[in-house]
Amino acid sequence: MIKFVLICGPQAVGKMTVGQELSRITDLKFMHNHETIDLPAKLFGYSSEQRKRLTDLFRFSIFEEVAKSDISGMIFTLMLYFESEEDMAYVDKIKKIYDDYNGEFYMVELEADLDERLRRNKTENRLKNKPSKKDLEFSEKELLKSFKEHRLNSKQGEIKYKNYIKINNTNISAKDVAEIIKEKFKL
Repeated sequence: MIKFVLICGPQAVGKMTVGQELSRITDLKFMHNHETIDLPAKLFGYSSEQRKRLTDLFRFSIFEEVAKSDISGMIFTLMLYFESEEDMAYVDKIKKIYDDYNGEFYMVELEADLDERLRRNKTENRLKNKPSKKDLEFSEKELLKSFKEHRLNSKQGEIKYKNYIKINNTNISAKDVAEIIKEKFKL
């Protein structure tokens, strides 16, 4: 049975690093969201309609192909605005792909204190793997702006998916968080 693990949470919460660790200890493939953002952004700019359209085209084509494939599954990261019906519908659309192929959909939500996220925003792994984050002034400004303007974590009881876990990883290593996820979902 194909498995899809969505790791969500605010910027610099550790989604990518946890995903990398989870991939290391399972047979699931890992792809972080910026791998579908940065390529079209190079051509059309981050905020362009072309970038947004291509990002969705890449993502949903990949999700569909993974769902139909014989690989064990994949891990993907995403930042959500939990107050946005559109963002939650986006997650439902991803889940539906795996439901349609009798797969398993898992949602992991990470949360961490703002000071820790600001520290993580500058880590070597993040800057190496996300070219658009190398402009630290812009990246930090966006992190603070979204923190002020959006709800980046769910409220208790808000997420109703069967396979869901929320982890405050402020003081937990990515390796330990990956172990918690693997054990919780028997990956």
